[in-house]
This record gives sequence, structure tokens and C-alpha cells, in this order.
Amino acid sequence: MPLPPASFAFPTAIRLGPGVRGELPRALAERGARRPLVVTDRGVAALPWFEPLLETLRAGGCEPAVFADMAPNPRARDVAAGLERYRAHEADAVVCVGGGAPTDVGKAIALLATNPGAILEYAEDAPEPRAPVAPLPPVIALPTTAGTGSEVGRSSVIAEDETGRKRVVFQPPMLPQLVLADPELLVGLPPALTAATGMDAVCHLVEALCATGYHPLCDGIALEGLVLCERALVRSFETPGDLEARRDMLAASMMGAIAFQKGLGVTHACAHALGAVHELHHGLLNGVLLPHALRFNLTAIEAPLTRAARALGLDDPGPEALVRWVERLQRRLEIPRGLRALGVDASSLDRVADLAACDGCLATNPRPASRDELRALLEAAL
Repeated sequence: MPLPPASFAFPTAIRLGPGVRGELPRALAERGARRPLVVTDRGVAALPWFEPLLETLRAGGCEPAVFADMAPNPRARDVAAGLERYRAHEADAVVCVGGGAPTDVGKAIALLATNPGAILEYAEDAPEPRAPVAPLPPVIALPTTAGTGSEVGRSSVIAEDETGRKRVVFQPPMLPQLVLADPELLVGLPPALTAATGMDAVCHLVEALCATGYHPLCDGIALEGLVLCERALVRSFETPGDLEARRDMLAASMMGAIAFQKGLGVTHACAHALGAVHELHHGLLNGVLLPHALRFNLTAIEAPLTRAARALGLDDPGPEALVRWVERLQRRLEIPRGLRALGVDASSLDRVADLAACDGCLATNPRPASRDELRALLEAAL
């Protein structure tokens, strides 16, 4: 049965359904833009549907340029290079096509297109953080993975050039004006990437639910997002052409990014640090670390994990049942159970622990975590 596109206006305008990418030329025209910079990565730019997407733009009266040169964990220099490309093209909009890295870089380029300074001067932890003084050009996002949810986020994660330390640039005007979430763009995603990005969404939802603070809106979104993951993640992995499953995972991914406005926790603190040191995929790291982090926090998160287990209809619902559910997902998605399988060994853990101890995600972790406790958690996750 055909899947009709759905429209939402939370937290921004969203069109979700097969074929909605075809609405891109009209969406740009409605915003007075005809010279978009399409920000993507080299992998997406090589996919068979990418050049036809550019042709659709040209047929609709647009003159697109492409920027695809960035690291998997983007750094400040990637944003600077993209900004140079934006200005050279005399662009008037940014179209983000990809997963978290291109979307974060695209939003950052848009911020600097009309505002002075370097991108990390706008980071939350900058000595005197800048704030935008001029409106941003239109930003439209087309996600090609179901994991980060950056397309509905008001921030970008950008690493320092020298150290690789990840910094959060949170500026509400960075929220894309429109998301065109087309499940057809995910059909050719390799199974391993479907698994890693899907576990990223699961991690966002679980950590947001367990984060400190009172935010019943985010809690409700997190619970329903987990139900969608239970229904659709393994199906997406085992049957890549299942458009309904792909659609549901796109929704779950966006719900995770909305939910973690409440906060995240120790899984993300350690994944950010490991990504900085080892240049590993962020979602894959979250997928490996999540059960270890849940057990580290277990005595402080029994109530939210029990709620999640009940929402998922697990037998004997309780906190351990939710951890076992995550571990079952790991096995079915062929996610490694430990960091050694990713090439991490004990020799780097001191540096990783130092970086993790400085990560802002620890502020909303359900229990305090010292630097030495973080190192012990990382060692247990090897």
C-alpha cells in the first residue's frame, strides 16, 4: 500500500514520505533562493540518486554548487572550507544532504554566511560565546540516515582542528526551516550503517529519557520513539527496501534529537572522546557503549528504564529487561560488543577519559561520573 507523505510543524516544518525530495526546487523558490550550496559528503555524492537530485534542482531553475569535502567527525576547518565555497558560488541557501556530519557542517556554514567570526567562537563553552546578529540564509535538510536527527536540531557538533575535541555550537537560528525526510534515500544504505545510525537513535532516546531534570514532553517523545525503533530498526537492517520501516526510523531519529533537548549522558561523553581520539563512527560507538553505560547508571535510572520496558511490552519489565533489550538489538544488528573490535585498546584510555571528563553531556547524566570512573567504564567496555 502506498505511503502518503505526512506533514508536521514541530519543531520545524517536516515533510516525511517517499518522493518528498522532489519538492526541493519549489521549497527553495518559496524562500527566494536559486543558488543553493548543497552540503554533503563524498559517500553520498557518489550515490546513484545524487546527480539526479541536482538535475531536479537545475530543471526547477536553480543553480546548485556542491561542497562534499569533510571529515567523518567534522572539524572547524571543514566549516571554513565550506564557507569559502558558499561565498565563491554567491550562494543564497544551504541544502544539507546526508547524515549528521554534512547536516552539522551545513548549519554551521549558514550561521557564518551572515555572521562574523569563526565557528567555535559560537560554541557553548567558548570564553565569550558569540551570538548571531543577522538572520541566516534558508537551510533545508534531506537526511540520508536515521540516527543523528541533526535535521531537527538547533546545534552542530564541530571538533577542534588541533585536538579533535568535540564542541557544541548551540544557536537556535541554526534550526533548518524545512526537513524533507524521504525514506527512498535510505534504501541503499549499507546494513552496517543502518545498524550504527539506528543504534545512535536508540541511544539518544534512552539517554534523553534517563537524563536529569523535569521534561515530560521529551520523556513522552522518547518513549514513543523507542516503540518505533522496536518496530522498525531490525526490519530496516534485514529488509533494506522496506519503506515503511525506513520512514518509521526517520521519525524515530528526529524524535531522539527532539527528546535530547532534555539532555544526554555518559554514553555520549565517552563516544565524543573516543571519536576525537580514534576517528570512529559516533553512532557505532554509542551502540557499543550503551549497555555498559546503562549498567554504570543503573541504580539511578531504575524508574525510567522500567517505564521504557513497559512501553516496549517486554517480559518481566524492569531496568535489567531494558538493558537486555539493547543487548539483543546489538546481536541482531551485528554491533560489536566491545571497543577492541573497533581497534581501541587500553593504551589510549587515559587520554579518552581526560576528554570525556570535560564533556558537557555529563551535566545531565543521572549520577556523577569522575574521571577515574569514566576510565573504568571504558576499560570494562573493551
